[in-house]
Amino acid sequence: MNASIDPTAPDARPRRSRLRPVDRVRTGLGGLASRPGRTLLTALGIAIGIASMVTVVGISSSSKADLLAELDELGTNLLQVRPGQSLFGDSATLPADADAMVRRVATVEDTAGIIAIPGDVQRNDHEDEPNGLSIIATDGRVSETLGLTARVGRVLGVGEQHLPVVVLGSLAAERLGIDSIEGGPTITLGDDSYQVIGILESHPLHPDLDRSVLIGESWATERYDIDPNHSTIYIRVAKDRVEVTRPLLARTANPAAPNEVDVSRPSDALEAQTKVDDNLQNLLLALGGVALLVGGVGIANIMVISVIERRSEIGLRRALGASRGHIRSQFVIESAALSTLGGALGIALGVGATAAYASSQGWTLSVPATALGGGVLAALAIGALAGLYPAAKAARLDPADAVRPHA
Repeated sequence: MNASIDPTAPDARPRRSRLRPVDRVRTGLGGLASRPGRTLLTALGIAIGIASMVTVVGISSSSKADLLAELDELGTNLLQVRPGQSLFGDSATLPADADAMVRRVATVEDTAGIIAIPGDVQRNDHEDEPNGLSIIATDGRVSETLGLTARVGRVLGVGEQHLPVVVLGSLAAERLGIDSIEGGPTITLGDDSYQVIGILESHPLHPDLDRSVLIGESWATERYDIDPNHSTIYIRVAKDRVEVTRPLLARTANPAAPNEVDVSRPSDALEAQTKVDDNLQNLLLALGGVALLVGGVGIANIMVISVIERRSEIGLRRALGASRGHIRSQFVIESAALSTLGGALGIALGVGATAAYASSQGWTLSVPATALGGGVLAALAIGALAGLYPAAKAARLDPADAVRPHA
């Protein structure tokens, strides 16, 4: 007696093709390994976009890190008081006792005043070319209050207040052609000759001092007919009391007309610079995004070409039981892997470029981990999106038509 076969029995049903996730990945990567030259060239499109974005973020971050370190060293607790304008728009002046009055504020640690002196600065009395340098009379506390340091020689202290000597700012020394105090170099201020006893290091918070010649306030008031009122008063405040002290300084320096006093913090200018850098960074990131988008379009084009070239392979796999989902996943994985390879290459190029630039500027290298992780994720996302259309196109191929030879 012959047993009948039930077509509805479990063993008689056609089995669905199964492909493990690891095999899907292996299949997707196999397409890249078979064409290494094309893979590398296509990955470069993504690499350029990622490298530009990582470089922009890295350079900006390194610059900010260097600036913050510099601000920590110089201190953000330095304020300066200057005369503003009267109600009628005329230039105001600070009272003669403004420095002494400000020094009485409990949260003020130190003060130093300077007086701007009109006059020409020349290397000798045979020169008369304008050089944009200014003359500043300072008291003995200015070096300590501002944290001035001498690159050559010494700073102007209390002991030099009554002597015909000068200290040059870094830019002033450069313009006068003086880089050493050996041999006792001299310069001319008006009709008087002064010996140079020091050259200051550049001070980023006070670029006006870099292009100035500093002389003792006592000597200046005795030798020249100048207004003894300070043109600027620098104030060092307790670090945790800056915002509390700042509103008090105008009415302390000039109780009769506090509206004629300008109070500022030099470090604010550097902080404002970082905001400008942020705007520039956003622009450059946008350009990097455009390069990344172009790279994604390039990957999509290459994957479409790959589908056309591999029609026979796709048809054979479909004839052997591969589902449309398997074909789609193969090409999406291949596209994502190609883009991720470009992202990794771009990160390496970006970090290298950042390191080279930071080293040339004397900065500490700082590349945020978010930029590195974001670069990989961006590349992966671009690759996956770029592979969707070619994957769908490959999955729609008819197996019989795909394996048929085409002229």
